[in-house]
Order: sequence, then structure tokens, then C-alpha cells
Amino acid sequence: MSVSEPARAPGGVLDDLRDESDALDRLVAALPPERWAAPTPAPRWSVAHQIAHLAWTDEAALLAATDPEAFAGHVAEAAAAPGTFVDAAAAALAAQPPDALRERWRAARARLQDALRALLPGTRVPWYGPPMSVTALATARLMETWAHGQDVADALGAVRTPTARLRHVAWIGVRARDYAFAVRGLTPPAEEFRVELEAPESAVRGLTPPAEEFRVELEAPDSAATWAFGPPDAPQRVTGPALDFCLLVTRRAHRADLALHAAGPDADRWLDIAQAFAGPPGEDRAPRKETR
Repeated sequence: MSVSEPARAPGGVLDDLRDESDALDRLVAALPPERWAAPTPAPRWSVAHQIAHLAWTDEAALLAATDPEAFAGHVAEAAAAPGTFVDAAAAALAAQPPDALRERWRAARARLQDALRALLPGTRVPWYGPPMSVTALATARLMETWAHGQDVADALGAVRTPTARLRHVAWIGVRARDYAFAVRGLTPPAEEFRVELEAPESAVRGLTPPAEEFRVELEAPDSAATWAFGPPDAPQRVTGPALDFCLLVTRRAHRADLALHAAGPDADRWLDIAQAFAGPPGEDRAPRKETR
């Protein structure tokens, strides 16, 4: 789907990445050690595994930003064990005491912030797929932090207030539309879709000027903000709450449990397979509602 990559400086996304990480940090900071072993919806992953994965991926992103040659060696090692390297890395770090794991994650994300802010505009950072701009890499890190934070919140029975930071997750979910088809061996639709998402109430009340790559439309002075992507006259459309869309594209909720609507057969198919992240889709969440 032709949604342009951000061309602006990455500072705003990096600020939001920092804030998203800090919010998750506050959620786990006061947990007693035994709660770090609580199972999350991800099969075989505890709260500790979730934080370990974020720490490991932040360290990988730091390596990519600071030593591309060493990162290429890391990618080769990962390619040699595609089905196990993510789980193995999470398990290794999750075995640390919670305090040590949390401090490792804090150090990794702080160093990554410094490294990404130091890169020159236009720098492309190598990654597991094609190289990405600094802004796109920061957006991907925010998406993953939010998604794994949802796993932690679900494990702890916590309800998070959705924020304006979800606009980054929505953007990358829209931009990854064609990938979601391709990774399943399907031909992506030729035409673009229109995606209109209702911003969270908390984001509307404290609405700040959007990043350049997002167009925010106000239908009327007192209406909720709509985050809009794609041509306004596109015949195939997706509409619904931004939170629901973000849960869908990070595969943290089943479509049957979400208030998303599709107009057009390709858009409807997309909602069955959408994902905002690289790699295989993994195991889906089971629906809470009965499906027909």
C-alpha cells in the first residue's frame, strides 16, 4: 500500500518511543519477583520473557545503528536458526533476576535513544529485512514496545489508557499492508485502501499537532479526531477505533472481538491477515466472542 515513509526528523517519534517504554517500565517496576513469572498470552512467554525480548531487540537495534558490519554477522546467526533464535534469546535474558533484567532493558533503550538521535538525517539503518530510516526504525520499536506491553498488561490484568502514540502503530500497520499479503504467499491488492480510525478519547482531549506523515481530520469542531490514511475516494475502506486497529495489526486481539469494519473484498481479507511486524504471523489470539 502506497503510504509514504516519514521524511521528517525522528525526534518526535523517539520522544514517543521513550514515553511508551517508560509507561511499560512503570507497569513492571513494582512487581514482586514471582509476578515476573506470570504467563502472558504469548505461548510459553512470561512477563520476564516479554521484557527480555524488548531488551534484546533494543540491543540489536543499537548494534545495527552503531556497527552495521557486526549486525550483519548477528543477522547471519539468526538466519541459521530462524525458528528458534527469538525464543532462545528471550529465554536466556529472562533467566536473569528481575532487577537485573529491568536495568539491562533500561540501559539498552537509553543507549539506543542516544545512538539514533546522533545519526545524520537520511541515514539508513540495516535491519532483519530492508534497511530503514531512523524514523521508521524508531516507529517499529515503538510498535513492538506497545504490543509486548499489551501482553504484559493482559498477564497482570491491567487496563492501559490508549494515547496519541497509537498513531505510530496505526501508520506502520497501514504501511505493512502489502507485506501481510506477501508473507502468506498472496498477491497484494493493486489499489490503495482508505483507512479512517477514531482516535482514542484521551488523545483527542490532549491532541497535539500530528507528525508530518499523519493527516488528522476533524469532521466538526466537537467531533472525535479521525486518523486518516489513503485516498479519500478509495472504494475499499477500513473504519473503526484506532485502538482496535492497533490490536489487530499487532495480532493482540482476534478480529471477532474488535469493532472494525471493511468495505470491499480485499479490505475484508486484509483484516483477517493484517500484521505490523516482520516475520511469520505466529499464533493468533483465540476469539473471546462466539464466531459464526
